[in-house]
Amino acid sequence: MRAVWKGAVTFGLVNVPVKLYSATEDHDVSLHQVHAADGGRIRYQRVCEIDGEVVPYQDIDKAYDDGERTVVITDADLKSLPAERSREIEVVEFVPSAQIDPIMLDRSYFLEPDSASSKAYVLLRETLESTDRTAIVRMSLRQKSRLAALRVRGDVLVVQTLLWSDEVRAAEFPSLDEAVKISPKELDLSKQLVDSLVNDFEPDQYVDEYQQELRTLIAAKLEQGEAIDTAATFGEQPEQEKGGEVIDLMEALRQSIAAKREGGGVGSGSGSSKAAGAAKKDAAGGDKKPAAKKATAKKKAAS
Repeated sequence: MRAVWKGAVTFGLVNVPVKLYSATEDHDVSLHQVHAADGGRIRYQRVCEIDGEVVPYQDIDKAYDDGERTVVITDADLKSLPAERSREIEVVEFVPSAQIDPIMLDRSYFLEPDSASSKAYVLLRETLESTDRTAIVRMSLRQKSRLAALRVRGDVLVVQTLLWSDEVRAAEFPSLDEAVKISPKELDLSKQLVDSLVNDFEPDQYVDEYQQELRTLIAAKLEQGEAIDTAATFGEQPEQEKGGEVIDLMEALRQSIAAKREGGGVGSGSGSSKAAGAAKKDAAGGDKKPAAKKATAKKKAAS
């Protein structure tokens, strides 16, 4: 794994240097759009609505529109914001873990000790575990100020970013305001149904059947020769896009990593699941080359 952030967890006078890693990844097969008639790639271009010109990525800024006026925000403006420069995960308070509503949980990240001694890291981990508390923290990540929950998972500290309270919608459904009478017999039968399905949750027993079937489909099409030369799907790209080299290189690296990840297993399961996993490897093997070429072609195409 590659660290996406480096800084320190701070509470009081305690400073815990850490590295941040994405704790989850997307296992979906990467698909792109093509012209149904000839398989040619479908491209999206960044076109200026004033002069009609295709704009290189490095010449694009962000803006806010209030309906009547537009304020342009440059990269320099964003970098000048205090939150953008922060390298601290500041502990605001420690709360009972049960008080955090799961609906507020967003992205998860692993924290790794980033110092010669991991004593401060282990001390914080054991303190949280023994008190059954979760630390509410503030941090800056990917140009945004974040509220997050710092908790223990096994022997690792995990940060889960939280939605802000005004980002959680209120559930206002008039149909729920109506009085509904449930008889004791109906409630009893419902409880019996629940009891018949009671079990311990084991995530590994569940697999994404849709993705397995999709990989099997891809493998079958490759085996039956239902494929076209990837190079034949590329056309001439506009000259205006030559300036996007740095961004396109990053995209090429992402595509390469995604293709490599697709070569792994998709989870445990029955014999059919294992067969689908084997088919996945075949499909991913055939998909790596197109993915790499796709990224190369994007050097001149609009994202």
